[in-house]
Amino acid sequence: MKFQLGTALAAFALVATTSASQAYITCNHEGDCWHTERHVAAPGVTFSYHPDDWYFHRHWDSEREHHWREAHEGRGYWRNGVWVTF
Repeated sequence: MKFQLGTALAAFALVATTSASQAYITCNHEGDCWHTERHVAAPGVTFSYHPDDWYFHRHWDSEREHHWREAHEGRGYWRNGVWVTF
């Protein structure tokens, strides 16, 4: 019984860790950065992607190259501080 319970818990832990969605910090060439769960594609716009924890390694209040933008509902991207919807 203990073996079966241990096996079931191990299998659940494996599924729980592998089914989590990937998270990114996406930035455009103007320096607007925001949290996304998938890569963004827009004609004529170049994006760079960073691991989700990249956010915590920045000093956003004194950053000159990057500007943090809050999450926005719907499909789109930030451009010069304005949300552009697809």
